[in-house]
Amino acid sequence: MMKYFTFRFLSIIPMLLLVTVIIFAGLQLTPGDPLSYMIPPELLSSSQFDIEGYKKAMGLDAPVYVQFYKWFGDLATGELGYSLVDGTSIAKMIGNRLPATFELAVAALIISSVLGIVLGLLSSIRQNSMLDYGNTTFGILGISIPEFFVGIIAIQIFAIKLGWLPVSGRIGYGDVTFFDRIEYMIMPALVLGIALTAALMRYTRGTMLDVLNKDYVKTARSKGIPEYKVIIKHAFRNALMPVVLLLVFRLPMLIGGTVIIESVFGWPGMGGMILNAVSAKDYPVVMISTMLVAFMVLFASFLVDLITAMLDPRVRFES
Repeated sequence: MMKYFTFRFLSIIPMLLLVTVIIFAGLQLTPGDPLSYMIPPELLSSSQFDIEGYKKAMGLDAPVYVQFYKWFGDLATGELGYSLVDGTSIAKMIGNRLPATFELAVAALIISSVLGIVLGLLSSIRQNSMLDYGNTTFGILGISIPEFFVGIIAIQIFAIKLGWLPVSGRIGYGDVTFFDRIEYMIMPALVLGIALTAALMRYTRGTMLDVLNKDYVKTARSKGIPEYKVIIKHAFRNALMPVVLLLVFRLPMLIGGTVIIESVFGWPGMGGMILNAVSAKDYPVVMISTMLVAFMVLFASFLVDLITAMLDPRVRFES
């Protein structure tokens, strides 16, 4: 088993390389370049403006494979590079923005995990009851309504009308500790967690209903074991594994998929940085950012295999 997991972990490296090649090729196929984003069109069209000189200074005049080789060579030495648009260190950009995105993603994941599992468990226990119908309705609405619409409604109600929470941002003037920032996190974390809660609730409900119909659960009930022990010890423990695996995949997807929520609430995270970099065709920033997200997804896939083997003794990787 150790041999298998070592191979799975090392296989992340070639897959990351393949992802970088695909992303770099896709960026080269998109129209425009950083110059068209940085410099006004009237200046670009001016005969006195040395376009070729700027491209040479930025390394954009070299063939595509040379640009990729130079970028990958710098990355291999631990140099993440600099933004083509403003010259900022990419390591510094990620260091400033990744904690904000990770903070928001973890908060949304905790909220959705607790609510989704609890509501899904209650719906499976009270199948076809008013509670089940209400949770099903909430699940359909939570998945169907766009996050940006829910975010705008939340801002209108809780920030503008009631004045309970700040409209946007991550930190206020004079705030120092994490607890000082909680009021800024409440709305974006809840809005981001609604769709996740709805999906996880429906998944938990379906998994629990499947387990509750298994023969070993019926046998446990026939032995006179109290119902709460049957549900918690026999049904929920076995239904929890696929739910946990789903949660493992959620975190990297959250980190890469918070663009809309960060835009609505003015949250200074990775989503806005990636969006701006793609718009400006700032390929060093796009490459490093997407590599980071890709690594998290691939590492989550590795953790899924590891957790599956640890939780389910029937799974073995001998061959």
